[in-house]
Amino acid sequence: MSSKTPLLSPPSAEDPARALRRAKRQALGLLLLVTAVFVATSVVERGVWLNGVKAMAEAAMVGALADWFAVVALFRRPLGLPIAHTAVIARNQARIGRNLAAFVRDKFLDVPSLVSLIRKHDPAERLAQWLTAPGNAALLGHQATRLASAALDTVQDAQVERFIQKAARALIGQVDMSRALAAVLDTLTHNGRHQALLDDVLAKLIELLQSEQTRTWVAQSIVAWLKKDHPRTEKLLPSDWLGDKGSALLARALESLMADVAANPQHALRAQFDTAVQRFVERLRSDPEWARKGEEIRTWLQTDATVGGYVQALWLDLRGALQRDLADADSVLARQVGKLGLWMGESLAGDAALRQSFNDRLERWVEGLAPDVSAFIAQHIEETVRGWDTEAMTQLIELNIGKDLQYIRINGTVVGGLVGLVLFAVSHAGEIWRAVVGG
Repeated sequence: MSSKTPLLSPPSAEDPARALRRAKRQALGLLLLVTAVFVATSVVERGVWLNGVKAMAEAAMVGALADWFAVVALFRRPLGLPIAHTAVIARNQARIGRNLAAFVRDKFLDVPSLVSLIRKHDPAERLAQWLTAPGNAALLGHQATRLASAALDTVQDAQVERFIQKAARALIGQVDMSRALAAVLDTLTHNGRHQALLDDVLAKLIELLQSEQTRTWVAQSIVAWLKKDHPRTEKLLPSDWLGDKGSALLARALESLMADVAANPQHALRAQFDTAVQRFVERLRSDPEWARKGEEIRTWLQTDATVGGYVQALWLDLRGALQRDLADADSVLARQVGKLGLWMGESLAGDAALRQSFNDRLERWVEGLAPDVSAFIAQHIEETVRGWDTEAMTQLIELNIGKDLQYIRINGTVVGGLVGLVLFAVSHAGEIWRAVVGG
């Protein structure tokens, strides 16, 4: 027996081995029958009719033997004889795997077939229907908790944890902190995105300055400053009144300035803000001092025991919280994933343009990934078939198609007999006519 990967037969409603044996017995029985007829008609006194039966039995026997040889030659060497071009499947196992892999790759996983499949079945519509169907959103949440639990169980292993820690340190070691921060800031400031952030900050500051608590704090700070730095003057002045008025004046001045900046996209302070941000980004990219500071931060993150312990404790707390939530029948994660799935389904169901965009993106994704994925699957098929146990593979194929091949043997016997009878009738037409007329 070969040491290659064993191959199991798929389950079937009928035992394929029993069906194959029955079909073989039928084909063999018919061969033995025509052989017996041939032998019987060869040893008795014959006339034209028995000669015809003998010719028919002889041709049927030849057809049966020829088809028996052809069928057996597919799977093994007939009678164990080293005849050329036999044991076809066993000898061509590697080619079968290669051709099967190419067939699946070129006919099922090619880009046109997959794109056609997407356009035929409208995945976005089907996804929307599934997500909005009763119970499916909850099922999605349940499956998400199962996956999350499996992932947590995996990373809980001590060896996996050590590997993740080493990988994190190695990853940090590859990061240029100053340049990475510069790239992040450059992205955040692209096309003036930081100006929108500035608008939000200004709005919050104006709201803060208008707060009574803020004005009271400013007034109290002014009074405290007078008492500390100018105690004599403070005794002569109405410090509380000055604090209130100063607070209101300062608030109005700042509010006016911030409102002007917020209302005017071309304000000078906005331009100064742009310049400051761009200068900072450039320093992060090219200033050796910032590069040195980034290197110090990176080394600190990699080696500092306090940071490592803090991150470890933070991770353990987070993992524990996740595990407790996932073990809860009313998991927050499951509910949130379910709500997200339902929202996504309703969004897709109610927006034809969104569904079309989803399908278009899926097509582009398939066009980009299908060649690599199909090549990987084809390679897997080829290697799997090549690694199968040759004898087991041959037996499996014979179990699945051998029954039909036995009927080819039966048909060959019948057709051979009919051909023999026709040829005998043509070649002995005169004798048959005389026997009919004379009879």
